[in-house]
Amino acid sequence: MSTTIDGKAILVTGANRGIGQALVTEALRRGAARVYAGTRQPYAHQDPRVTSLALDITNEGQVGAAAARVESLDILVNNAGVFLFDDLSDRAALETAPGGQPVRHLRHGPGLPAADRLRRRHRQQRVDRGPRPHPGDPAYSLSKAAACSLTQSLRMLLARQGVRVHAVLTGPTDTDMVRDLDIPKASPQSVAQGILDAVEKGEDDIFPDPQSAALAHGWHAGPAKALERQNAALLQPQPIASQPVPGKGARQ
Repeated sequence: MSTTIDGKAILVTGANRGIGQALVTEALRRGAARVYAGTRQPYAHQDPRVTSLALDITNEGQVGAAAARVESLDILVNNAGVFLFDDLSDRAALETAPGGQPVRHLRHGPGLPAADRLRRRHRQQRVDRGPRPHPGDPAYSLSKAAACSLTQSLRMLLARQGVRVHAVLTGPTDTDMVRDLDIPKASPQSVAQGILDAVEKGEDDIFPDPQSAALAHGWHAGPAKALERQNAALLQPQPIASQPVPGKGARQ
């Protein structure tokens, strides 16, 4: 199943910079009818198709207010996150650090409260960003792995409600988060283009840049994807074999 961005309503969290900002720009370029830009700080955009939402995804009040303002929605992009360096020597890195850390990320990082409230009102697609392990930020990496597993589960569950769930597995991208790292990085603009290209093609798992694309074949042929396919089959309705009714056998 594929879709087009033209004429659609899209909500992007973390929309004021980096990949989120590039996704807003790219969605507008492709003819989106409405782009809801979710940000923690005040945000203004010159295009009248953009509606700014005060949306800290860890704030239940803001989530509820944002969901109430969204009149219709076709695509929800869960992009917001927080990057902190840590070495797991302090347990607080797992339990109390903001936004991007595992325990809180399971509740907020993939936009679960917003997605659940919006899904009740709109049939839509979800686009979630997936894992990328790194020794300099293990708590953040753990949160991404958890988000990826959650995305796979939601893909199975929401398919029955007509909602398609995509996972985005990006390589290093030239955003504020990793700008000081001297490594090859893709531009946010090219990543945004790759994400929406893949959404329009109906790809479940999206590798939007050269570094991540090199891993795509291994991912699709690997055990995690095979288990997802097997487990998805468990949710498929099974035909019930007809049984003979006692006392109603064929007469000779």
